[in-house]
Amino acid sequence: MHDIEPFYNWRHLYTSEDDPRSPFYGREYSEFEFSQTVYNYYIHPQWDEFGAYNLYMKLLFVDYESGFAVIELIGEWNDAVENDVMTLKREVTDKLETEGIFKFILIAENVLNFHSSDSEYYEEWYEEVSEEEGWVVILNMPEQTQYDFKRARLTRYVELMEQPNWRTFQPNYLFSIIDQQIGNRLM
Repeated sequence: MHDIEPFYNWRHLYTSEDDPRSPFYGREYSEFEFSQTVYNYYIHPQWDEFGAYNLYMKLLFVDYESGFAVIELIGEWNDAVENDVMTLKREVTDKLETEGIFKFILIAENVLNFHSSDSEYYEEWYEEVSEEEGWVVILNMPEQTQYDFKRARLTRYVELMEQPNWRTFQPNYLFSIIDQQIGNRLM
């Protein structure tokens, strides 16, 4: 797991640690000191801790003008014990919403497990972003993780999508593809 780095090809366009409006503004990273773990396996030091026990993230891109953010996740999404969605919402997305971000792309390729609880925070998040014509999309969640997510009926509030080539796109193009797909689903 320590070899899995957050996607870095957009760093010339955006870095959350240099963005004064980002929840991660001012963070400093080491390339050599591995201190964070998922299941006792060290992860790359570029991942951001946001209060969840086994779930880490990287804010890859934010466009305040278009009102969207791209977040990459790694680890275990555990709402049953840790209530990770609440932590993600309170510590990251609520802060971005105060800055005008209401469209969220969560890249979940490296989310190994999902354990559900109730849907209260998903419903709250959905209502908040919907009021501003926003949405939440989880991109490329592994099949076994999707199964548990769907079984909890959370797709009422969050869209699950596949876009295997997302790394080849610029962030605004990725956003436009997803935004168009959401628009087509609503018609």
